[in-house]
Amino acid sequence: MVAFSSSSSSSFSSSCWTTRARMMVVLIVLVISMLSGSTSAQLSTNFYSKSCPKLLATVKSVVKSAVNKEKRMGASLLRLHFHDCFVQGCDGSILLDDTSSFKGEKTAFANNNSVRGYNVIDDIKSAIEKVCPGIVSCADIVAIAARDSTVLLGGPNWKVKLGRRDSKTASLSAANSPGVLPSPFSNLSALISSFQNQGLSTTDLVALSGSYTIGESRCTIFRDRIYNDTNTIAASFAKKRQRKCPRKTGSGDDNLAPLDLETPAFFDNNYYKNLINKKGLLHSDQALYNGGSTDSLVKKYSKNPALFNSHFARAMIKMGNIRPLTGSRGEIRKNCRKAN
Repeated sequence: MVAFSSSSSSSFSSSCWTTRARMMVVLIVLVISMLSGSTSAQLSTNFYSKSCPKLLATVKSVVKSAVNKEKRMGASLLRLHFHDCFVQGCDGSILLDDTSSFKGEKTAFANNNSVRGYNVIDDIKSAIEKVCPGIVSCADIVAIAARDSTVLLGGPNWKVKLGRRDSKTASLSAANSPGVLPSPFSNLSALISSFQNQGLSTTDLVALSGSYTIGESRCTIFRDRIYNDTNTIAASFAKKRQRKCPRKTGSGDDNLAPLDLETPAFFDNNYYKNLINKKGLLHSDQALYNGGSTDSLVKKYSKNPALFNSHFARAMIKMGNIRPLTGSRGEIRKNCRKAN
């Protein structure tokens, strides 16, 4: 038997700990590597710089043409990105039509007769396929179109991270699940919870809600508020909205009203000024300024448009990173409405 001196024993112990430390480092690196494969780490702003250099110019041209024809389309394309990311992540699932194997998301409560812009995405896809076929995902097209729409209507610019792939399926049940897509009838706690479920903060919630400075809503969505939210709505504002939205269900259901009464076709911070004056069109809008934890941020955005723009752009980048399909997952659809 070999006898170890105290110094030999110490050296052996030190060697063991060194080996264990190295193994631990290797394990940590492997775990990080595995996690990065399932997150947004593979998205980058120059993802298509070599494979499709004309991508951004092509998308911008089609979006500009669509928005020039109808200002409201800018708001619709922005909302399309939002509703895509909150269900299954930013994977273009909202674009899929129903098939024999699944019901798509288009007829979900929050989307049916509300979400628009599918034809514009089709036009963009067709244009891109001519310059770089089979390269760009529909999910990335939606993300770029949302940014371009915002800029065209006077909002902030940001560099869109790209590299998403398209899902092969969609889920009507997921889109209809409580707390997934925020409801226009939600209170503040429900809104905060819905955003937290997507990894978004309360600041992100208030900033992204500012997108409602553009666009319109149907009478069926705001009818209850203008007749029943008497304590949180300006009387003159309610009466004005009631003229085109009768109390009786079935009468004027599809009549539209601007989400921002002041500048409905221009991206600015008037949305927050409206909330302070109790002129939020939707119940969920006014919930952001009703004596709760988000009141202070609404005040800041109403006074500081630069701060709002900065926080909005940051939140859009963050939202665009919700569970994207990357690497070998998903596919690059040839037609945004159906899987290959």
